[in-house]
Amino acid sequence: MSRYSPAEIEARWQEAWAKTETFKAVRDESKPKYYVLEMFPYPSGKLHMGHVRNYTMGDVIARYKISTGHNVLHPMGFDAFGMPAENAAMASGGHPKDWTYSNIDTMVEQMKPLGLSLDWSRMFATCDEDYYGQQQALFLDFLEKGLVYRKNAVVNWDPVDMTVLANEQVENGRGWRSGALVERRELTQWFFKISDYSDELLTALDGLENWPAKVRLMQENWIGKSRGLEFGFERVDGGEAITVYTTRPDTLMGASFVGISPDHPIAKELETSNPEVAAFVAECRKGGTTEEAIETAEKLGYDTGIRVKHPLNPEWELPVWIANFILMDYGTGAIFACPAHDQRDLDFCRKYDLPVTDTFFALGNEVPVENTAFVPGKDEKVKWVNHFAGLDEATGQEAIDTTIDFAESAGWGKGVTNFRLRDWGLSRQRYWGCPIPVVHCENCGVVPEKKENLPIALPYDEDGKAIDFSVPGNPLDRHPSWRNCSCPNCGAPAQRETDTMDTFVDSSWYFARFTAPQADTPTSMEDAAYWMNVDQYIGGIEHAILHLLYSRFFARAMHICGHLPESAKEPFDALFTQGMVTHAIYKNAERTDDNGRTIYHYPAEVEERDGGTFVKETGEAVEVIPSAKMSKSKNNVVDPVDIITSFGADTARWFVLSDSPPERDVEWTASGAEAAYKHLSRVYRIATMGMNNGGVPTHDAALDRETHRCVRDVTNSIENFAFNAAIARLYAFTNAIAKSDADAPAKNRAMKTLAQLMSPITPHLSQEIWQILGGEGLVVNAAWPVADEAMLVEANVTLPIQINGKRRGEITVAKDLAKEEVEKLALAHEAVARALDGAQPKKLIVVPGRIVNVVV
Repeated sequence: MSRYSPAEIEARWQEAWAKTETFKAVRDESKPKYYVLEMFPYPSGKLHMGHVRNYTMGDVIARYKISTGHNVLHPMGFDAFGMPAENAAMASGGHPKDWTYSNIDTMVEQMKPLGLSLDWSRMFATCDEDYYGQQQALFLDFLEKGLVYRKNAVVNWDPVDMTVLANEQVENGRGWRSGALVERRELTQWFFKISDYSDELLTALDGLENWPAKVRLMQENWIGKSRGLEFGFERVDGGEAITVYTTRPDTLMGASFVGISPDHPIAKELETSNPEVAAFVAECRKGGTTEEAIETAEKLGYDTGIRVKHPLNPEWELPVWIANFILMDYGTGAIFACPAHDQRDLDFCRKYDLPVTDTFFALGNEVPVENTAFVPGKDEKVKWVNHFAGLDEATGQEAIDTTIDFAESAGWGKGVTNFRLRDWGLSRQRYWGCPIPVVHCENCGVVPEKKENLPIALPYDEDGKAIDFSVPGNPLDRHPSWRNCSCPNCGAPAQRETDTMDTFVDSSWYFARFTAPQADTPTSMEDAAYWMNVDQYIGGIEHAILHLLYSRFFARAMHICGHLPESAKEPFDALFTQGMVTHAIYKNAERTDDNGRTIYHYPAEVEERDGGTFVKETGEAVEVIPSAKMSKSKNNVVDPVDIITSFGADTARWFVLSDSPPERDVEWTASGAEAAYKHLSRVYRIATMGMNNGGVPTHDAALDRETHRCVRDVTNSIENFAFNAAIARLYAFTNAIAKSDADAPAKNRAMKTLAQLMSPITPHLSQEIWQILGGEGLVVNAAWPVADEAMLVEANVTLPIQINGKRRGEITVAKDLAKEEVEKLALAHEAVARALDGAQPKKLIVVPGRIVNVVV
């Protein structure tokens, strides 16, 4: 009997799969298709166990679907543009392109030993000219259809890196890389008109039944549909009325002031003539534009001196303040403040000594607000105070509806539905991104580039002289030749747009490109119609909002432009969000580095002894922080290459799926990996113990029934993403085979089934066992076993026997045995006979299929 050797087995079968192009996806109308896709990675340079878990989940589904007769598309690519590559170039003096492609090569080299059923012929990176050239073609199509436009907008500006930052790149009001305080600046930017699809994107969520409820809710909240009241406050000085939008018009009698955004037209007008206003709005614009930054920043206000009349009482005048927490791009950029029922307004009013008026109280508790606003749910009944529509006790929602009706009937306001979702700003002032394919001409203005001139490729200067990444700002603005071009319209000298696209654009349509990655148009409609939609999409919950929302918009836009069928407007039929792989953090408890920073140790650098954890080399004590997300900055990462070298890819795959439900986090432990390796070694040992040695076939009903039950259970578990449950069942089945006294042919049949059931998880070992036991061809191409319903029916049942309420034994009987016969067998049981001692029982109760109760 040979010893289990993962290195030898895995290399052999990976070579066989590559040679026969087992996983190459070819359109075949005679088969049902299945498209499984994991969110593609950023090429940071090294895989981690989180990648292994994510891709193994997709691989299990892909291999299972191949075995069930589907034509499977399972591709891989790299989300390769973005700031990290540019930052690496700044730090090292290299080039983002070289850094990126070197990392891609490394990651592919790490992925292939995992034995993933990927169609590598379809691989691309979003920084490939072929890919972003087609993305530029999409931009031009969107522009032609009115789905993209250019306007002035307030953006997050990093004054050190001199670039616009996405909201996600602003951390605590500072640029994520430079650490500089982010400013609000008005720039001309390109936008996708995603807000036009707010209602459609929201309504369509109801049809995504195979998405996690929490993801649908996150998207719903981000789109943020609300119905409120729009009305005007008449100015006392006779100026143009100030129009406000509010979702709580029912609190109007508690209005304390009218607030306007620093970017409101009135504020801009005052800033030109009033130095104090100019200084105040300049201070406001030093803050970020993100909702989080605005909410957490200190509340700042400036009394403009303007007064307005309350719409319900013209004698009641309210001051107009410029406030730094009001967004210009939501509603009208103006609000009325009701501090008693909004904490932000209350903090502002307490700071500037403005009045606070309660408009309602909790039922039975009429205590005026002090420093905590009373904010009940819209469905909670409250006691109203002098409500202008005559309300007494009512919920907030009832009051909102009544107020809107009242305002509309009185003619001073109108009900308006608004959405939180804003148009998508895609302009980024950096080099390593997809160039926006437009030209600026003095004669013609902004001119779209001609498609025959695509791709507009990024300049790649190998000598590094033309692209200087050491200077902050966009290198494309400083390049001596790239920016200069001819106008596609009139031929006059012109300049290219130097802004590049937000990297979210790159990942918003890659799923469609995978259906025809070599097409000379963004997609091939024939291929897209066959392969789309993605049947199963797998990725992290951190992408639950923007990536998925933008992808849903892109699918609609691509349909409008003729690149996707209507059926692909919702591109992902099913979504699964997996948990993280965690590991303990090992923090040096005795010293810091020369700069005073915490020292973290890799798992391989520490050891447990004498009841503690210590650095192997120095003996220093280590503080252990358990179950933390794997992070390179904390050195608590486990290199998959090391695991594969030590135990094999199948062990890594088995362990990351075995210890926890896939939607939850799983902690990587060395002992867990070793236990997985020992189990797979045992499976190999059982398979190679000479079971395929001929002999007369023996029908072993017990083992056959266990085989069919296992087929049923594992199939259901895979179908329902319960991979840990499938593995637990496979453990039990392995034990059943090992303990069975069936003859060799019966065990051979069971073992071949075990190989098939394990093959999506441990493909190399399963293929080896399949061949050893005489299976034909590749196990992944063998038809998936189907449970025989007749074999799932239990012929016998075990009934516990209770005597005077205590369990004293059990009997195994035929499931359909008559009640009278069960009574006879129960009375003949040794424990019952001993308790009766020749007497008759007071009671004998048989519950069929459940229990026998004897009262002595």
